[in-house]
Amino acid sequence: MTESLRGFRVSGGNMISPSRTRTFGDKSHGGEFGYVGIDAILEQMRRKAMKQGFELNLMVVGQSGLGKSTLMNTLFKSKVSRKSVKPDPEERIPKTIDIKSISHDIEEKGVRMKLTVIDTPGFGDQINNENCWLPIMKFINDQYEAYLQEEINIDRKKRIPDSRVHCCIYFIPPTGHCLRPLDVEFMRRLSKVVNIVPVIAKADTLTLEERDFFKQTIREELRANGIDVYPQKEFDEDAEDRLINDKIREAIPFAVVGSDQEYQVNGKRILGRKTKWGTIEVENIAHCEFAYLRDLLIRTHMQNIKDITSNIHYETYRVRRLNESNGHFSIQPSDHAAVPPKANGQHEEQPAVLQANGVPPQLEVLSHEL
Repeated sequence: MTESLRGFRVSGGNMISPSRTRTFGDKSHGGEFGYVGIDAILEQMRRKAMKQGFELNLMVVGQSGLGKSTLMNTLFKSKVSRKSVKPDPEERIPKTIDIKSISHDIEEKGVRMKLTVIDTPGFGDQINNENCWLPIMKFINDQYEAYLQEEINIDRKKRIPDSRVHCCIYFIPPTGHCLRPLDVEFMRRLSKVVNIVPVIAKADTLTLEERDFFKQTIREELRANGIDVYPQKEFDEDAEDRLINDKIREAIPFAVVGSDQEYQVNGKRILGRKTKWGTIEVENIAHCEFAYLRDLLIRTHMQNIKDITSNIHYETYRVRRLNESNGHFSIQPSDHAAVPPKANGQHEEQPAVLQANGVPPQLEVLSHEL
């Protein structure tokens, strides 16, 4: 007897009865002998992903006035980042970096995404910027720690909320000369724990020749200082990925211009910046490289960025933390030496010391640590 279930054809005897054929869905593969229908898994994955939605956490780092908020609004064509407000004179130079997170639910053609933009006002604005990257490092590691704590719970959630920073967009001032020591030190340290994409902010202040020279200088400085920005070469999966990513690496850092103002140009409404000599079109690759940055972050490499965060950066943090926790179980040789011997030369067994709750002290330390 034979039954056909959405592409599956199962034969259990010599007689085939058409009256017992059953079909689910509109597609019919009765004429394709041996068709199984494994390709339907793509549709299953699509439906499941559509139900769950997606999460993306972007961090923007750079000194004030480089257009971080404007660029985030331009990327998603909505007000997703808080506009900077003019501070009081006594608060013009912040004492510490105040990290702010804003989350939004964005929907496009039925696809829902929770976008979180993490801004770092105060970075690089102080007179003494020594160790100004430490609050940012702590914030990134705190998100890894929060995810780890949820992951090791006995009764953990079916889907752990993901607050880990997937990508850090680092804004470089358009000086046209070279990277500042602060830029080099920050990217060198942060590239070990998060994906970094450097961009040249307000690139319309540079001529095309100045921009190309500046980009080449930055690439050379990144190589000289061992700074591995996204996409990292060692994570290319195959020759096709390597070919695509090599082109991206040749274009980094992206020279970008952000704007949330629309203007009429040749009968079309475009995002741009209006000047006396014309309008700079944000999405025109002849004017700036904003379109390349948007494609990298959203259209082509978003899932890869999240995968590297989960499988590389978070995994490195998780292994280190678990190794630190397991260190509490190690028995030092001095512990055995401290046990006094009996009269017959054998060591006397010491009773285990318990806490008030009946838990050995070593386990108590680990429970607090985790």
